[in-house]
Amino acid sequence: MPVTDFLERNARLFGNDTALVELNPYIHNNQRLSWKDFSLIEPNRFQQFRRHISWSVFDEMANRCANFLINLGIKPRDKVAIIMYNCIDWLPIYFGILKAGAVAVPFNFRYSADEILYCANLADVNTIFFGEEFIGRIESISDHLRNVNLIFVGNNCPSFADPFHVLADYCSSLKPNIHLSDDDDAAIYFSSGTTGFPKAILHNHLSLSQAAVMEQKHHLQSRDDCFLCIPPLYHTGAKFHWMGSLVAGSLAVLLKGTSPEVILNAVSEEHCTIVWLLVPWAQDILDQLDAGIIKLEDYNLSQWRLMHIGAQPVPPSLIKRWKEYFPNHQYDTNYGLSESTGPGCVHLGIENTHKIGAIGVPGYHWQCKIVDENLNEVKRGEVGELAVKGPGVMTCYYNDPKATAEVLKDGWLLTGDMAKQDADGFYYLVDRKKDVIVSGGENIYPVQIEDFLRKFDAIKDVAVIGLPDRRLGEIAAAIIELKPDKTATEDDINAFCNELPRYKRPKKIIFADVPRNATGKIEKPVLRKRYGADNLVAQEFNS
Repeated sequence: MPVTDFLERNARLFGNDTALVELNPYIHNNQRLSWKDFSLIEPNRFQQFRRHISWSVFDEMANRCANFLINLGIKPRDKVAIIMYNCIDWLPIYFGILKAGAVAVPFNFRYSADEILYCANLADVNTIFFGEEFIGRIESISDHLRNVNLIFVGNNCPSFADPFHVLADYCSSLKPNIHLSDDDDAAIYFSSGTTGFPKAILHNHLSLSQAAVMEQKHHLQSRDDCFLCIPPLYHTGAKFHWMGSLVAGSLAVLLKGTSPEVILNAVSEEHCTIVWLLVPWAQDILDQLDAGIIKLEDYNLSQWRLMHIGAQPVPPSLIKRWKEYFPNHQYDTNYGLSESTGPGCVHLGIENTHKIGAIGVPGYHWQCKIVDENLNEVKRGEVGELAVKGPGVMTCYYNDPKATAEVLKDGWLLTGDMAKQDADGFYYLVDRKKDVIVSGGENIYPVQIEDFLRKFDAIKDVAVIGLPDRRLGEIAAAIIELKPDKTATEDDINAFCNELPRYKRPKKIIFADVPRNATGKIEKPVLRKRYGADNLVAQEFNS
């Protein structure tokens, strides 16, 4: 059934209960309210900007948004984009788009104006909801968006757009008469662009509801849970982890801010039980605990039962450190990609902490296998490409049949990730297929080297990439970001790497920041361009 049915059920059964809290520790006494009749400001002892809505108000807001779009002339299958920071309006607008029968198209809030225009054209978008932070970017391309409805979410609407809140107030709060089926198009997400320009990934309503039910099944969310959502809602990971709360009818907190103190304050003050972290945020919490900058006894964390991580490979050393500080925490890691409706097609499972290092086993209603270049299943223990199959596989790359045919094979989705399976049936991620370094005929998997180097106490973050070499074809180069209070030399790193097989040892050490995107993934194309495109770099390696 469509995920909108869960929202309507919650409004009917739990209407007066709080559904969403927006928490911003960096804003106080801010009067920029949306749907102010339904939202409340409650300054707590940290003087944070806080507002919340109930399940009934959430559903009414979504209905108003849907009726607004229908009055605007939006028809089923029309594409409606959202480019906004996380806020209490984000999810009601998303669900309003779905209730109107349209296709929701979340944009990465880091997109430049040109990228917004590119993705709008790629997905045939005819309406864009945008927040005040994006006025400049939208205005700069507004002449190229003449056939696109520009809808501003906030106060002081710019002249080139229409004010959403003002107009939505006049729309009905009743459910529109739009029938939705599992096979109807529901959402378009964009690939992260690690292999070039983003692709538009089309999902139907079955994909969305499968992801929602799967999340609740995997993490056993109940009405008593409170989920802390920190990553951006445009990303499948954040949204579909939150949808476990939707299925359970439980509270969720949308937090703006990623510093250790802000996260722990939110868990403590809002009594959060489930927190999904990205690797850098978990690392920062551990580093500040190690340094004594923050102390666990200053927070009320006894109700926190589950910490889970995804969106990138998770170093086993990080989880071992985490369990030293939080021995009673359940832990899970989730593997997925936007083409599989985000996280969960493979997951470790809270009962399998003894298998830290694995990405896990097939998720709820999913199948997995590892194949060679001819799509034949490899022997257990051998490295090959991970393929997944289930009700959350994308419909297609929108308007790109060639790219679709390259990754969809008889219902199986080729993930582009190299993996292996152990004797117990657990899958281990080895590396991205395109990130594999071929050096002197040997395949080198950067993730293995990165996991090893993270055991070095002075290293905060690390990325390993292949750089050109006349003799070997490629060599492994390690870009190392040190902890602020630590030092290390190239000789120190090389000595530490003596424990690695000789062919796996990085041939080049570069001390620099490791760039990551909004979902925590290392931006290796940026690093390859920065360090590998100039032939002089290759000459330096061979001198």
